[in-house]
Amino acid sequence: MKFISTRGQTPALGFSDAVATGLAPDGGLYLPESLPAISSADLARWEKLGYADLCFEFMRIFATDIPVEELRAIVAKSYTRFSHPEIAPLRRLDARTHVLELFHGPTLAFKDFALQLLGNLYERQCRVRRESINVLGATSGDTGAAAIHGLLGKPGTGIFILFPDGRVSPLQERQMACTGVDNVFALAVDGTFDDAQAALKEVFGDQAFRTGHRLSAVNSINLARVLPQCVYYLYAWLRLPASERGNVEFVVPTGNFGNVCAGWLLQQMGVPIAGFKVATNQNDILHRLFTTGEYRVGDVHPSLAPSMDIQVSSNFERFLYYSLGCNQARVREVMQTFKATGGYTFENFDRGSFSSSRCTDGEIQGIIGRVYREHGYVVDPHTACGFKELNPDRISVVLATAHPAKFPDAIRAATGVESTHPALEALKSLPIVKYRIKATPTAIRTFIDQHAV
Repeated sequence: MKFISTRGQTPALGFSDAVATGLAPDGGLYLPESLPAISSADLARWEKLGYADLCFEFMRIFATDIPVEELRAIVAKSYTRFSHPEIAPLRRLDARTHVLELFHGPTLAFKDFALQLLGNLYERQCRVRRESINVLGATSGDTGAAAIHGLLGKPGTGIFILFPDGRVSPLQERQMACTGVDNVFALAVDGTFDDAQAALKEVFGDQAFRTGHRLSAVNSINLARVLPQCVYYLYAWLRLPASERGNVEFVVPTGNFGNVCAGWLLQQMGVPIAGFKVATNQNDILHRLFTTGEYRVGDVHPSLAPSMDIQVSSNFERFLYYSLGCNQARVREVMQTFKATGGYTFENFDRGSFSSSRCTDGEIQGIIGRVYREHGYVVDPHTACGFKELNPDRISVVLATAHPAKFPDAIRAATGVESTHPALEALKSLPIVKYRIKATPTAIRTFIDQHAV
């Protein structure tokens, strides 16, 4: 299988090369040249598989340049550090509401599902190509920790993670800055996640620098971030009663659109998912898009759900590509207009199977308390956004994106419960090692020049 850029100005690549490249040289995002069709026979064959086996069967459709048994071993290894035997357990709260728990990985967030696998793919790349790699990413909270822990102990790798200083939770920062590993660089920048992401994209646009340091991206712009995330939607769908599968709506807390994009791509491949609800916090560019047809940057307001404090949702470009009939010239036009003006208004915008909601900090606290009172279940602030205005006509599967113990103050204030986790408690006594730099391409290039492997 080959993968092409959404912007159409770079050659098609095989899976491993697309993963190694991350962001396409023309600034676009890689997607399959054509989406595969998942049949009812495939779904029946996969219904009883465990999580790792299901992931292998799905990923082998795309990773056609990796020998089958080698891919099987890579996938199996990627899910050995999850604490729950089901990897992604589906919990029923009431007759119409399920929670898909995606926080049982090593960093207690949904990002572990793709980044454990991506770390092992990078390890293979270094071994097969006999060269080192420098991995660069920006995070609004959970991506950085998951990326770092996907690469801990991997030979020939350096990892550089930008995060907005003071705008991630204290425990999220500790997960990035308390590893004690010398190939990990937690880079605290002034400003917002969007500032860091914009600077990162400019660095990747410098082709001489990029190739000279063998840079690759761990953000959800990377193909191998989105495809493995399709699997937990598939796993959950197969574990629903057959009578519920045709009427299920996945409710997805999201800021960067990568998580919900994965589910939507699975739907486009033929899995009969009824719909998706995009659950945003008060930084609501996606909610405004799906309610008004206008995609426009606003100010970023720090919130109780910091991983969604985003105004430029980079994965939206993948959805845009398909929405525009795979017209790469139109994608370039829209993205150029958005970059120049900070906005784009779509005429006759078709939101398809998407709905959306917006949740303020006050509502988040109230929802955490309500879910605890009604179900005896504790949700983190991001997951709480998903519980606003569930559709009474649908079976709802709310994606629980992070363990509540990562946000103890918010949980305590809303419920009176002390939410803890041993892995997080162990971090509290460790020294923080972070590097403060400006969120500029020059500052990032200079730091990488000094510390690249």
